[in-house]
Amino acid sequence: MTKWEYVTVPLLVHATKQILDTWGEDGWELVQVVPGPNPEQLVAYLKREKN
Repeated sequence: MTKWEYVTVPLLVHATKQILDTWGEDGWELVQVVPGPNPEQLVAYLKREKN
């Protein structure tokens, strides 16, 4: 059975691609993006397979 680990990451609107690319290089897959506490921020939910 596959086991997953999850993380939530704050995203700044002006640096979204750079932040997601950095996490993606470490094996994290984007699951969802939701609004953050203010209009300049989003929150990303990511997952990757546990080793």
